[in-house]
Amino acid sequence: MQPIFPSAGIVGTGAMGRGIAQMAAQAGSEVWLFDVQAGAAEAARAALHSTWQTLVGKNRMDASQMEACLARLHLATALADLAPCDLVVEAVVERLDVKQRLFSDLEGIVKPDAVLATNTSSLSVTSIAAALKRPAQLAGYHFFNPVPLMKVVEVIAGLKTSSAVCQRLTDYTRQFGHTPVAAQDTPGFIVNHAGRGYGTEALRVVGERVADFATIDRILKDQMGFKLGPFELMDLTALDVSHPVMESIYHQYFEEPRYRPSVITAQRLAGGVVGKKVGEGFYAYDKGVAQVPAEPAVPAVAELPPVWVSPKAARRPELYQLLKDLGARIETAAAPSTTALILVAPLGLDVTTLAAVERLDATRTVGIDMMLDDASTKRRVLATNPATRPDMRDAAHALFARDGKAVSVVRDSGGFVTQRVVATIVNIATDMCQQGICSPADLDVAVTLGLGYPMGPLAMGDRIGPTNVLEILFNLQTVYGDPRYRPSPWLRRRGALGLSLTHEEA
Repeated sequence: MQPIFPSAGIVGTGAMGRGIAQMAAQAGSEVWLFDVQAGAAEAARAALHSTWQTLVGKNRMDASQMEACLARLHLATALADLAPCDLVVEAVVERLDVKQRLFSDLEGIVKPDAVLATNTSSLSVTSIAAALKRPAQLAGYHFFNPVPLMKVVEVIAGLKTSSAVCQRLTDYTRQFGHTPVAAQDTPGFIVNHAGRGYGTEALRVVGERVADFATIDRILKDQMGFKLGPFELMDLTALDVSHPVMESIYHQYFEEPRYRPSVITAQRLAGGVVGKKVGEGFYAYDKGVAQVPAEPAVPAVAELPPVWVSPKAARRPELYQLLKDLGARIETAAAPSTTALILVAPLGLDVTTLAAVERLDATRTVGIDMMLDDASTKRRVLATNPATRPDMRDAAHALFARDGKAVSVVRDSGGFVTQRVVATIVNIATDMCQQGICSPADLDVAVTLGLGYPMGPLAMGDRIGPTNVLEILFNLQTVYGDPRYRPSPWLRRRGALGLSLTHEEA
């Protein structure tokens, strides 16, 4: 198949540039490598040769294909050597002035119909193109590292980008075997924007001393199915990368509360405790392996008290069935006896508020997170309030661990860990849909492929139920009085009508 762009120039031959060059050569394009650093383009060509040799050794490519790809790689000694290219992609330093100057130079070198593409992850495509005579020919073309393995590419239209340019880049991406997603030129585009909720809300939770880093990571992995907990992820990406992104998107959105960074990461960045690459982050690392503290042991309780469940508990019938399966003695009277363990299951509210509103004995009241079907999770999460007696806390822990399922006990807060984090993710995603940054389908695909979430944010919202997500956010607003939990109009309308978050309006 003839490649959409028969010849492609790559400016900047670091890890990202090499990855883009690999995909272009494998798609059949003649690829020209250029780097201002002496010897960098040659090193990139040698690295790609090694990569293809590895693929041949794994039977993912045959020797003739490798030789053909290698023959399509050319070294450019000057920017002017890129004159014949149909496409030029830059993967240079993330500085607006550098990119603007580069494209201004390129515009005077390449053909008038050549496409110029920026791999920027955080800068405005419109700003990069602002000084060009042909801004319609420049688009954002954002790959993720490592390029061959990260199968999503964001195609970003600047304010003056031609739709035909975006379509050609979209078609070219498919020739790589990657998935293109279309994004408007907004801070963070799709993936980096949608990813704001996971780490930032987890940081707020730990900042309130609800639970420690390891417990929060365990909860989000075992309850929702995330591959990495937020603190494991930040250690992997490193705070010298992730914290500036938090600040950048926050400021580019004029201090929108939903994106507010955390003093925790700012302090750790200042102290050089940035993650796995330096051996110290949210976890300590020994030879690259995180030293994760052991989970607290299940308390030994001689005799479990009877259990009374609040009439307002979420998934109350399921909670009753779970208690029966665990062999609990269940009270069904209108009010609990004086010895009963009192269970509440709030959505968004804290255990303290429910104990006060329902006039329950707070010393015996414990919360359980029933946002998700118990059978679909690998962990149960309980929450105490400031007055909960230790014996009642231990009894609840022992009871819910009876069948061997992991149990975490956290301190009281508005919503449980998973409720807060997932509701924030869903809220940000639906706000992106409201802004028209991308289609709902592209949003879920981009986040699933780009961030490795177990499902897209809108699919998460549909799994929990848009009405439930809305209730969690409204209640979090009540507890915290913070505009960061303000539901997006997209979510509010669909939640009010009980519609799927991916429902297309007429």
